[in-house]
Amino acid sequence: QVQLVESGGGLVQPGGSLRLSCAASGSIFSINNIDWYRQAPGKQRELVASITRGSSTNYADSVKGRFTVSRDNIKNTTDLQMNSLKPEDTAAYYCRLDIQPSPALAVYYWGQGIQVTVSS
Repeated sequence: QVQLVESGGGLVQPGGSLRLSCAASGSIFSINNIDWYRQAPGKQRELVASITRGSSTNYADSVKGRFTVSRDNIKNTTDLQMNSLKPEDTAAYYCRLDIQPSPALAVYYWGQGIQVTVSS
């Protein structure tokens, strides 16, 4: 069984920073790609950032230059550093990990979601 736990959300003023974390535990052979999504009320879930096992990254245009995704392949964790936050970044943020519980199996696991609110 694999569990993901997200932390680090909250309320921040425009221009501020937050760091989200996502920790995976349980039966983990390997973690492949990691994605961070967000979903604002009334909107579709959108991909914000991705990082491969080799730490190649991709970002949505809306967050490029402001957000940084990272991972620790030993601790099985991933972070999303968010700087210069804007009100339009307000959303629930979700990590999604492509986890291999065993060499022959790969499953997507989602974090529980964590709220980020950017407001003065």
